[in-house]
Amino acid sequence: MILYLTMNMAKNKKIQVEGKEISILIDGEKEFISLTDMLKAKDGDFFISDWLRNRNTVEYLGIWESVYNPDFNYGEFAIIKSQAGLNSYKLSVKEWVEKTNAIGLKATAGRYGGTYAHPDIAFEFGMWISPQFKIYLIKEFQRLKADENDRLKLDWNLQRTLAKVNYVIHTDAIKANLLPKELTKSQTGFVYANEADMLNMALFGKTAKQWRDENPKAKRNIRDLATIEQLVILSNMESINAIFIEQGLSQNERLIQLNKLAITQMKSLLSSTSLNKLK
Repeated sequence: MILYLTMNMAKNKKIQVEGKEISILIDGEKEFISLTDMLKAKDGDFFISDWLRNRNTVEYLGIWESVYNPDFNYGEFAIIKSQAGLNSYKLSVKEWVEKTNAIGLKATAGRYGGTYAHPDIAFEFGMWISPQFKIYLIKEFQRLKADENDRLKLDWNLQRTLAKVNYVIHTDAIKANLLPKELTKSQTGFVYANEADMLNMALFGKTAKQWRDENPKAKRNIRDLATIEQLVILSNMESINAIFIEQGLSQNERLIQLNKLAITQMKSLLSSTSLNKLK
């Protein structure tokens, strides 16, 4: 059976804001900034629950959730809003999330335990620390994203170049060993496309056409949208497939071996500390 490999990694990042280390939690494709860490920059006793009981805070959170959260519980929100600001009113982040199905705030336990917020909300919370802190928080977060984008472009270009170099080796092996003489250009192109789709099947679990049929509005192809890990494996597969072709293995045999290779290498890359540091 051919397995389709996907990547879902989670880790923490950190930024420095006015001498305070602020954690950023990665949850899937979303990022959350630690409000718990931000509190370290606040003079005097101040708690997240103090901020959360403020009526302006509740109104802001409600508006944010209404824009980004289709499952937001407006009924519970209305009850909370009516009580916000009262001396007897108390609300924790956990209660807010459970009652309203909110997605902008989260309370976590364990190694990275604490209260985290979507950047939009974290920036708003930063004003409660101080206007200056909010400005530097936004600045450092933007700098982090700019650095990540620069590294991603570098990694992407490096891997795309590597894939292109190996592609030459791959197609040369096809030409020398798989293409019968006197083939027309259209027949040659078919063999090349057929081999390329064999690699697509081994790595992505589908051919280029199958992917296009599933993504009719996409402007790029399946390989253009590949992850860094997938591009690394693809370049390796092209080189190894060339060796398999030289050895005279049938396409079916090569497909099985390359799929096993893709699974093994993806497992290795997903656990690679050095590769994770590039993200």
